[in-house]
Amino acid sequence: MSNVLFTSKATAKGGRDGHVKSDDGLIDLNLVNPAGDSSGTGSNPEQLFAAGYSACYDGALNLMASKQKKDIDSSITAEVSLLKDTDDGGFKIGVVLNVEIKGVSQEEAEELAKAAHDFCPYSKATRGNIDVELKTKAV
Repeated sequence: MSNVLFTSKATAKGGRDGHVKSDDGLIDLNLVNPAGDSSGTGSNPEQLFAAGYSACYDGALNLMASKQKKDIDSSITAEVSLLKDTDDGGFKIGVVLNVEIKGVSQEEAEELAKAAHDFCPYSKATRGNIDVELKTKAV
């Protein structure tokens, strides 16, 4: 890896029914498997991925808008689903990015959403690996 700008660290123990903590302590969460029998309260890997992806994508979207001199207000809701993988009997994830953009037409919103998807580091990391669907709405 070259040109590293920064590195974030988190440690997980116990898998989906364990605990995750970032090195700075800002993230310090119990994990529960929503598909399991757990009655505990906690997060899960899909929820954490949704938070990261939505934040990263919104940053990319606003950068694309600023480069095109468009003044927007945006909101991204990432839905990350755990899916049964019919190919190998295991599991995989799928993502729906619900993109709401205020200040542009529907056509401009769709163009900005695609440009952000091409640029976003999370989108680049997942491209060709998982299904990501963009649902874009000008509001």
